[in-house]
Amino acid sequence: MANRKTSPPVANFKTISQDDLPFGRKGKHNEIVHQLLDDIHQLEAGRAIKIPLSELAGSKANIRSALNRATRQRNLEVATSSDDDYFYVWKPES
Repeated sequence: MANRKTSPPVANFKTISQDDLPFGRKGKHNEIVHQLLDDIHQLEAGRAIKIPLSELAGSKANIRSALNRATRQRNLEVATSSDDDYFYVWKPES
Protein backbone atom coordinates (compact mmCIF):
# COMPACT_ATOMS: atom_id res chain seq x y z
CA MET A 1 0.00 0.00 0.00
CA ALA A 2 1.33 3.40 -0.99
CA ASN A 3 1.49 6.20 1.53
CA ARG A 4 -0.71 8.87 -0.06
CA LYS A 5 -1.05 12.40 1.21
CA THR A 6 -4.47 13.83 0.62
CA SER A 7 -5.23 17.54 0.55
CA PRO A 8 -7.57 18.86 3.19
CA PRO A 9 -11.05 19.48 1.82
CA VAL A 10 -11.62 22.95 0.43
CA ALA A 11 -14.34 24.94 2.22
CA ASN A 12 -17.23 26.27 0.20
CA PHE A 13 -17.35 29.58 2.05
CA LYS A 14 -14.88 31.90 3.76
CA THR A 15 -14.64 31.98 7.54
CA ILE A 16 -14.14 34.83 10.00
CA SER A 17 -13.47 35.07 13.70
CA GLN A 18 -16.56 35.07 15.89
CA ASP A 19 -15.19 38.26 17.48
CA ASP A 20 -15.75 39.99 14.12
CA LEU A 21 -19.43 39.01 13.83
CA PRO A 22 -21.96 41.85 13.83
CA PHE A 23 -24.10 42.07 16.95
CA GLY A 24 -27.86 41.97 16.55
CA ARG A 25 -30.06 42.27 13.53
CA LYS A 26 -29.59 44.78 10.79
CA GLY A 27 -32.93 44.44 9.09
CA LYS A 28 -34.50 46.64 6.47
CA HIS A 29 -35.92 48.98 9.14
CA ASN A 30 -32.53 49.58 10.71
CA GLU A 31 -32.22 53.19 9.56
CA ILE A 32 -35.65 54.36 10.80
CA VAL A 33 -35.18 52.51 14.09
CA HIS A 34 -31.83 54.22 14.70
CA GLN A 35 -33.37 57.60 13.87
CA LEU A 36 -36.19 56.90 16.32
CA LEU A 37 -33.78 55.76 19.04
CA ASP A 38 -31.74 58.96 18.60
CA ASP A 39 -34.89 61.07 18.89
CA ILE A 40 -36.17 59.05 21.88
CA HIS A 41 -32.95 59.75 23.79
CA GLN A 42 -33.49 63.48 23.22
CA LEU A 43 -37.18 63.49 24.18
CA GLU A 44 -38.27 65.73 27.01
CA ALA A 45 -40.69 64.35 29.58
CA GLY A 46 -44.29 64.65 28.43
CA ARG A 47 -43.36 64.82 24.72
CA ALA A 48 -43.90 62.27 21.93
CA ILE A 49 -42.35 61.78 18.51
CA LYS A 50 -44.90 62.25 15.71
CA ILE A 51 -44.01 60.39 12.51
CA PRO A 52 -46.16 60.73 9.38
CA LEU A 53 -47.17 57.23 8.23
CA SER A 54 -46.59 58.36 4.65
CA GLU A 55 -42.87 58.73 5.44
CA LEU A 56 -42.43 55.21 6.83
CA ALA A 57 -40.70 52.74 4.54
CA GLY A 58 -42.73 49.71 5.52
CA SER A 59 -45.85 48.99 7.44
CA LYS A 60 -46.56 50.58 10.79
CA ALA A 61 -46.71 47.10 12.37
CA ASN A 62 -43.26 46.16 11.04
CA ILE A 63 -41.71 49.42 12.23
CA ARG A 64 -43.32 48.98 15.64
CA SER A 65 -41.95 45.42 15.87
CA ALA A 66 -38.44 46.47 14.85
CA LEU A 67 -38.52 49.32 17.36
CA ASN A 68 -39.76 46.95 20.06
CA ARG A 69 -36.86 44.53 19.42
CA ALA A 70 -34.31 47.38 19.54
CA THR A 71 -35.67 48.94 22.73
CA ARG A 72 -35.84 45.58 24.53
CA GLN A 73 -32.18 44.97 23.64
CA ARG A 74 -31.32 48.31 25.22
CA ASN A 75 -33.64 47.96 28.25
CA LEU A 76 -35.41 51.11 27.11
CA GLU A 77 -39.11 51.44 27.81
CA VAL A 78 -41.18 53.17 25.13
CA ALA A 79 -44.85 53.36 24.28
CA THR A 80 -46.41 53.68 20.84
CA SER A 81 -49.72 54.68 19.38
CA SER A 82 -51.07 55.61 15.99
CA ASP A 83 -53.99 57.10 14.16
CA ASP A 84 -54.85 57.22 10.47
CA ASP A 85 -52.00 59.61 9.65
CA TYR A 86 -49.29 59.36 12.31
CA PHE A 87 -47.23 56.93 14.38
CA TYR A 88 -46.36 58.21 17.87
CA VAL A 89 -43.53 57.11 20.15
CA TRP A 90 -42.76 58.31 23.68
CA LYS A 91 -41.12 57.34 26.94
CA PRO A 92 -43.84 56.56 29.47
CA GLU A 93 -43.61 58.44 32.75
CA SER A 94 -42.62 56.35 35.76
